[in-house]
Amino acid sequence: MPSKVSCLYVLTVVCWASALWYLSISRPSSSYVGQLSVPIRKTVKHKNTTFSNIRTRPLNPHAFDFVINEPKKCEADAPFLVILISTTHKEFDARQAIRETWGDESTFSDIRIVTLFLLGKNTDAVLNQMVEQESQIFHDIVVEDFIDSYHNLTLKTLMGMRWVATFCPKAKYVMKTDSDIFVNMDNLVYKLLKPTTKPRRRYFTGYVINGGPIRDMRSKWYMPRDLYPDSKYPPFCSGTGYVFSADVAELIYKTSLHTRLLHLEDVYVGLCLRKLGIHPFQNSGFNHWKMAYSLCRYRRVITVHQISPEEMHRIWNDMSSKKHLRSEPCPKSAPNPAHQHDCCGCTFLTRANATVTLTSRVAAYLALRNRN
Repeated sequence: MPSKVSCLYVLTVVCWASALWYLSISRPSSSYVGQLSVPIRKTVKHKNTTFSNIRTRPLNPHAFDFVINEPKKCEADAPFLVILISTTHKEFDARQAIRETWGDESTFSDIRIVTLFLLGKNTDAVLNQMVEQESQIFHDIVVEDFIDSYHNLTLKTLMGMRWVATFCPKAKYVMKTDSDIFVNMDNLVYKLLKPTTKPRRRYFTGYVINGGPIRDMRSKWYMPRDLYPDSKYPPFCSGTGYVFSADVAELIYKTSLHTRLLHLEDVYVGLCLRKLGIHPFQNSGFNHWKMAYSLCRYRRVITVHQISPEEMHRIWNDMSSKKHLRSEPCPKSAPNPAHQHDCCGCTFLTRANATVTLTSRVAAYLALRNRN
């Protein structure tokens, strides 16, 4: 004979099973899209009910959290310049080269600079762990929990804008660039931004591009018509490097919340600028291509693209060791005026204005003239 306890246990199980079965057949499910028995919600009218305008609802809410953050980076003293560098997990050598060259926060004694590397989350847990360890050593990495990929570069830049607006709103200027860019910091700080002058507002500059979408699906910059139907992009700065006043960071971030995302980061920032009525200024010092190294040439630019970590060290060391030399403008009598942008024929003068060297072309030219 079964005991009373066993009978009660069986009875309880049967009751629960019956109740669950009843609920499953009496309550229609809406989890399946194709199901016809969709529950109908009754609309109840309330007086004085205000409905939010659809325009106020975020189209692109940027609902990501900081996985690695440096929220106190600007607490002690507001920086003159924040440098946001887009990078990937495997580019440790590039990050280290930047830390040891133009991205060194202690380069200038008279102004404060903050350098930050921007990343998403990698699908490889080991790489994520390595970046976390790197962050604990250098405290210059910011990561949000979107997947780090080429098509998410826009999210990476918006993360940087959000960080500046949230944690460093009193900065004067911001630069966004990539990890394979060499930056001539002297030209950027003293010739372009000029710390002794009044900080600009609603300011944006770089290498301005006026172009249209590429419809070839094989292209890296392919833009489908359903995503961007227009035949022209608004003016935008090459994503390899651009500079803006810090107030623009918050403006772009807030505008992005109501602007449909595009995977082409620089184009997308241009769209936000158009909505804000901010026109980017052209500056020929920003180069979005690779340029063979020459001291004269690199002294005249702000950015150069496609520079390896080894090249970065070599260029930085050479330029730093020759800071005591200053280049004079090429003379009108240079042998080949078409090459003046290469400094062919320029003399390097010390501060005492004594001639140190002549380029081989000018030396050859003078020797030939003396013979004649």
